[in-house]
Amino acid sequence: MNASMVDLSAYSERLRKLRLIRVLGQVTKVIGLTIEVEGVKTFIGETCEVFLEGEGRPVLAEVVGFKGQTALLMPLGNLQGVRPGCKVEARGQVLTVKVGEHLLGQVLDGLGRPTSGRSGEGHDFSVNNPPPDPMLRRRIKEMLPTGVRAIDGFLTCGRGQRMGIFAGSGVGKSVLLGMLCRYCAADVNVVALVGERGREVLDFIERDLGSALERSVVVVATSDQPALVRLRAAFVATAIAEYFRDQGRDVLLLMDSVTRFAYAQREIGLAVGEPPTTRGYTPSVFALLPRLLERAGTSAVGSITGFYTVLVEGDDMQEPIADAVRSILDGHIVLSRELGARNHFPAIDVLHSASRLFPDITDQEHQLSAGRVRNLLATYNKAEDLVNIGAYVSGSNPIIDLAVEKNPVIVDFLKQDMVEFSAFDDTITRLRALAGREDTDADV
Repeated sequence: MNASMVDLSAYSERLRKLRLIRVLGQVTKVIGLTIEVEGVKTFIGETCEVFLEGEGRPVLAEVVGFKGQTALLMPLGNLQGVRPGCKVEARGQVLTVKVGEHLLGQVLDGLGRPTSGRSGEGHDFSVNNPPPDPMLRRRIKEMLPTGVRAIDGFLTCGRGQRMGIFAGSGVGKSVLLGMLCRYCAADVNVVALVGERGREVLDFIERDLGSALERSVVVVATSDQPALVRLRAAFVATAIAEYFRDQGRDVLLLMDSVTRFAYAQREIGLAVGEPPTTRGYTPSVFALLPRLLERAGTSAVGSITGFYTVLVEGDDMQEPIADAVRSILDGHIVLSRELGARNHFPAIDVLHSASRLFPDITDQEHQLSAGRVRNLLATYNKAEDLVNIGAYVSGSNPIIDLAVEKNPVIVDFLKQDMVEFSAFDDTITRLRALAGREDTDADV
């Protein structure tokens, strides 16, 4: 057969991947979670194998910095057994994840490997991708019904929008995320549990996610995992969401939480010698946040609608991570500990929450109705103390009278059981009823 007629592309690709010459470095020092290696030529983000004596399986690590000619690595697994003198080989590639339809219904670890051991045909997809070109993003003009009345009525979300969920611990973030997974009108759910308690992972999957697991992909990196694995879990989940978006799907990306993602990057930054700034966070934390959050949004064919939880320290909404994330996202949902203490769930404080795209994706009647009900709620909150102690005399102010009369109905509208689904049309019908024509007469 004529050699010119043989397709050699498949063979050349295999030869390219073969490592015919192996250049090995060695570990010179291990401090904390940082491994110092000499003798390898590598680059930031490259994965390496650290070979242990007497162990068949090497430890995976990633290059996170340099000190002169010394490469600084952090482990993607257990450091036990690593010592000075261990051989190190650079793999010549960055972290990738196998993507495909087989991911639906699966739970993956922080590196994108199925925890069940069940895999399928797929192809490698880079974990580190640039955000969509801002000039090629489709404008967000279509709403995304979530099935949660407080969000659909007052904080209406668009397909491709990015929203933050700000709350302290124990205020119901996981329950709200579960409701969004079950009821949101998206094609695929991608859930990233970053730095989550191990006890809560199975609770979330079985109780909060439930039957929605069939159209979901869950990426889990619990709090006991190395900082680099927790960090990579957020990028793995985002990459999987990007894959499904590129297939023309509307993807719902839920991440719990961005704060623990920032904690992981702070650990890495301090370990490689970055100077601490506000509350110990290193500059790389604030540089990395937009790189992660800007990857969600619309593309030419699909969309990623992102909901990112932020664990505010001491319920301080102005703490550094909350402030930085709020400035990047397209809206914020505040969960109130005070509302939670009243058994008001979901504990969404609509007066302190906002959707920046609300005016662009809702009609004028919806906006007027939401505005009137907000005004009634704000009026009642200002007068609540006077009403409770009996200092307010009914008839003194018609606006306050109307707010007091309507408040129980408004609260009933905002409260929603975790197993209760509210269709968007029903939500808007109830909202307009709350803001009836009598409200306009009172000029609220």
